[in-house]
Parts: sequence; C-alpha cells; structure tokens
Amino acid sequence: MKNSLYVYQNGELKRKDNTLQFCTVDGEKRDIPVNMVSEIYLFGEVSINSKLIDFLSHNDIIVHFFNYYDFYSASLMPKKSKVSGKVTVKQAQFYLDDEKRLQLAMKFVEGAGKNIYRNLRYYNSRGKDLEEYMNEINYHLKNLDKARDVPELMGMEGNIHKTYYKSWSTIINQEIDFEKRVKRPPDNILNTLISYLNSLVYTTVLGEIYKTQLDPTISFLHEPGDRRYSLSLDIAEIFKPLIADRLIFSLLNKNQIQDKHFSQELNYLYMKESGSKVILQEYNKTLQRTIKHKDLSRNVSYRYLIRLECYKLVKHFIGEKEYEPFIIWW
Repeated sequence: MKNSLYVYQNGELKRKDNTLQFCTVDGEKRDIPVNMVSEIYLFGEVSINSKLIDFLSHNDIIVHFFNYYDFYSASLMPKKSKVSGKVTVKQAQFYLDDEKRLQLAMKFVEGAGKNIYRNLRYYNSRGKDLEEYMNEINYHLKNLDKARDVPELMGMEGNIHKTYYKSWSTIINQEIDFEKRVKRPPDNILNTLISYLNSLVYTTVLGEIYKTQLDPTISFLHEPGDRRYSLSLDIAEIFKPLIADRLIFSLLNKNQIQDKHFSQELNYLYMKESGSKVILQEYNKTLQRTIKHKDLSRNVSYRYLIRLECYKLVKHFIGEKEYEPFIIWW
C-alpha cells in the first residue's frame, strides 16, 4: 500500500537511481522506495531539482509545500495522465449555466450541512445536549432551495457553520475559548486546528481529483480563480465534517493535543512540530479507515470515498447519472 511521505527536516530530496533519497543538512541519508509513496508533504526547508520533478511526474506523485508555520503554500502537480476533453467541456458548460451551477453548488452545501448534522446527532446520542443546534441547522438546510444565486447560497452555508461552531464548546471536553472562526491568521487552538486539518483535506481531495478526468480549477460553489484548485474546495466541504472535524473532536477529547503543542507568536498561534506529527499520524489512520459501502457492498477507505465522489461528478457532467452528495450513512 502506498502512503503519504511527510518531511519535517531541512535538507535535499533527490532522485537516486530509480528511487528517492532524502539528505539532511547533517549529511544523514535515507532511501525511500518510490513505489511506496502516494504523495509528498514538505514541512521543512527542502531543496529539489528538475531531475527529481521529472521523476516524480513519471510516477504520478504530487508534492505539497507548507511554510514555517505549517500553513499550506502550494502543490506541485505532475502532468495529468487521465484527461478527457469531453469531460472538461461538459464541466465548463455546467459552470457557465447559472441554473446548473447553482443546483450543483446547492448539492455541495447540502452534503456539508447534512454531514455536520450527523456529527451533532452522533454526539447528542452520547450525552451532549445539541438539540438546539441540530434544529437550527435543519432549518437552514430546508431553506437552501430558496437561494437565488451562489453568493446567497454561500451566505446560507455560512449560517450553518456559524451554528455548528457554537456547538463545539459542548462537544469538546477541554476548556477552550472559541467564539468564531478566524482564518488569517488563526488566533487560538481550535482555529489553528481547523485551518491545518482543512488544508490537509484540501490536498487529499486535490490528489483524488488528479486521478480522475475532472478539471480541479473549474468549481461551482467557490468562485474559480487564479492560483487555486477551487473544485478541491467544493468537494472538501462535504468531507471536512467526517475527516477533519471528527478528528479534532477526538484529538482534544482524548487529550492527544493540548496547549503544549502550540506556540504563541504576536497575534496568532501556530502548531509545534510535536503537535503536527500527532495530527498527521491520526489523519493517516482516518484516511485508511474503512467502511462497508452501501452501494458497492465492499469495504472502502475514507480516502477512496473522496475518489468515488469525483467519479459521481464525472457521471453527472456527461449526463450518465445525476449527482447526489456523499452523506454519512453510519
């Protein structure tokens, strides 16, 4: 099974014969079998060259770059091996048709909202009093079809998340002050965790899109723009409640992540390497977790659920089957 490679140390990542080698600044060398790597995450100051880039491209390996504060910076994408002019044209046509775009964007918000609701239902059944928040989110979901355009729909999505985040102080056992979502820069433990894990989900989704005929730059809920793969943002909305949010709740309620894993600098909080390593270990476990698929009648991993979502979108664009978002069924 291929796994993600996480590099924290400073040094050089290079091709050695037909495999990978990482050399630290102290001269330590580590050989890494390329056939065991699905994608690479670089958190340290790592040098790479065109020889390595060409090698990674031939092996369909994406490289994700993170800065000193573990904020996502960029991704180095190989040339897509799965391309379809037909799918790209159809995908663009759905974006250009205001009604079709709105209906598809509505599906993304519906999927995200219903998965948020299921998170609340899960914890409500385990002794957390979340009925008020569940009712409020249900109200917002029932009114999604009243949105006249995508900006209005995004406002409704914002109301769902606003209600959702209010419930977190009830779900989480640790004493953490969390009044609102602050992104740039994150100002407390929860905002830092949300930003970090959301970026991981984004890169995971991007990797799964790459394995299909979808164009990652043509999106429907989020406005397409320069320098970002906005379709990843659309699809990530559906999976963040399952993958990112549930992991945050688990990490904090099991005290795997605490104040000691963070450092305050000026007006923002950033994660130490020790905290990042804990999260990445648990994040990988989450992606590898399997569930019996209700339609396929076989076990699939959480990561593969994302791929299946991409396939569903392809079928939607070519008119084979209308898209319905992934909803947690267990």
